[in-house]
Amino acid sequence: MKSKKIIIGSRGSKLALIYAAKAKEKILQVSKEFNIETIEIKEITTAGDLNQKDRLSEIGGKGLFSSKIEKELLENKIDIAVHALKDMPSYETEGLLTNCFLKRNDPREVLISKNKIKFKDLNKDSIIGTSSFRREFQLKNKRSDLNYKLIRGNVDTRINKLNQNLYDAVVLSLAGINSLNLDKHISEIFSIDEILPSVGQGVIALQCKSDDEYIKNVLKKINDETTFKNVQAERNVLKVLEGDCETAVGAISVINNKNITLQGELFSLDGKERFYCKSSKGIKYAAELGIEIGENLKKQSKGSYKK
Repeated sequence: MKSKKIIIGSRGSKLALIYAAKAKEKILQVSKEFNIETIEIKEITTAGDLNQKDRLSEIGGKGLFSSKIEKELLENKIDIAVHALKDMPSYETEGLLTNCFLKRNDPREVLISKNKIKFKDLNKDSIIGTSSFRREFQLKNKRSDLNYKLIRGNVDTRINKLNQNLYDAVVLSLAGINSLNLDKHISEIFSIDEILPSVGQGVIALQCKSDDEYIKNVLKKINDETTFKNVQAERNVLKVLEGDCETAVGAISVINNKNITLQGELFSLDGKERFYCKSSKGIKYAAELGIEIGENLKKQSKGSYKK
């Protein structure tokens, strides 16, 4: 019998630790066998944290934020790994299981600009900071007269770079801004129709070893079923496309009653072509819907989204 102690592994950023604390709180709510002292949060510095200058695709991709934490999980140094789902590669690491998701935070995107200027009112040639090709291409479709420049670092770092006049505006996820109580900085919230979010945006994923029945049972109690179905649909789009950090793809699903509606958007490698698909199915077919949307986008694009 495993001792009644759990170690949760997390990146050391302020936001990541908030997510880890939320996971701890959820476990405490559903499992009387644990208390504050028996659930420990361990900070882990990832390769993505050490290099905050280069584009992720140039230094190893999304796994830079998760591989070090996953290694600690495989080596039994932690029992649960906490990840922002959008930072995880589309395929599961052998021996690990990501099958638990906390209730989704708001998946929308926000603009933070100097003097709270709206996107449509930004001066021509303004410099917009984003770390994502998806966001860059989506925004270029709306305003090609702006300059889009890579920005890396945690949320505070990016806002500081804006305040240092290195950028005129930055685009970030609303979930992170809300979690850090930085709402006062928001200049504009983009609707889902204006900017389709990243796959799994706003979702906190909890991962464990696939053979750890004890932890799997703990996580089963805190899994949010609606978010689980959202993730099934959206992640399958990414899997079909075999997407990586350079893949400019967005997908978002919404559940109403017994149906799930999924939108997918994909851009060619140069961002000049946009491919879009939207469809609905019964909620029990969420996984199949994701595959269908992924295949549709793949067919439309004729491979133009890959090198």
